[in-house]
Amino acid sequence: MRNLFLLFISLIILSACESGTNKVSYAVDPANRTVEVSEVVQANAYSYLNVSEGNQQFWIAVPIMDARKGDELHFTQSMEMADFYSRDLDRTFDLVLFVDNVSRLPIPAATPTLGNMQQAQPQEATPHQGRPKTDKKEIKVEARDGAIQLAELFENAEKYSNKRVKVTGEVTKFNAGIMGKNWAHIQDGTTYGKYFDLTVTTQDIIPVGDIVIFEGTLVLNKDLGSGYFYEFLLEDAVATRAVMF
Repeated sequence: MRNLFLLFISLIILSACESGTNKVSYAVDPANRTVEVSEVVQANAYSYLNVSEGNQQFWIAVPIMDARKGDELHFTQSMEMADFYSRDLDRTFDLVLFVDNVSRLPIPAATPTLGNMQQAQPQEATPHQGRPKTDKKEIKVEARDGAIQLAELFENAEKYSNKRVKVTGEVTKFNAGIMGKNWAHIQDGTTYGKYFDLTVTTQDIIPVGDIVIFEGTLVLNKDLGSGYFYEFLLEDAVATRAVMF
């Protein structure tokens, strides 16, 4: 009887220990990857983390976070970049994964995406409902190399609609691997009415804070559904070169 009691207590303790780690009460995304941090290098816009996954050791880049050696992190979305040069660190990484959804807990399964959020949101979704709030920054970027300023683009949007356009700006937000594209927000300090920020889709990886020239096709009134509505969207843009001022 005493042995059974001790066994019961042991099972309770074991269960409590497991619940204190990464045992969670929800279904985990089958694509969830678990890594352990072994080195942290902080830059202006990203934390570069040397991590291990099983027997593999590699670098990941995540938005600035307070990561420490021994931390366990999780993610499902990443974009691989070979021979990536970080201007902030003046260092080239042989290989780095830019991670979009790093978490300290396993990534839940069936997370709503732009493609399936229609069922989860009210049918009367209004423009900008799903879009992140963007704040105007105190920056001043001059147009060059055939680029136009954002105020000119917004004011004469019909003139540039469905045409290839060059703009110069500072990347204020960047999200990788959404709907097969990377999404950047740029500002150059100019304003037309309430408009000061341009959303850009691209296959390039650009750190937040970089000043770049984007060339892409301007699309007006792009409706992605679920409240994701863009009056102005520069699609399939290429960062032709970085510009230093």
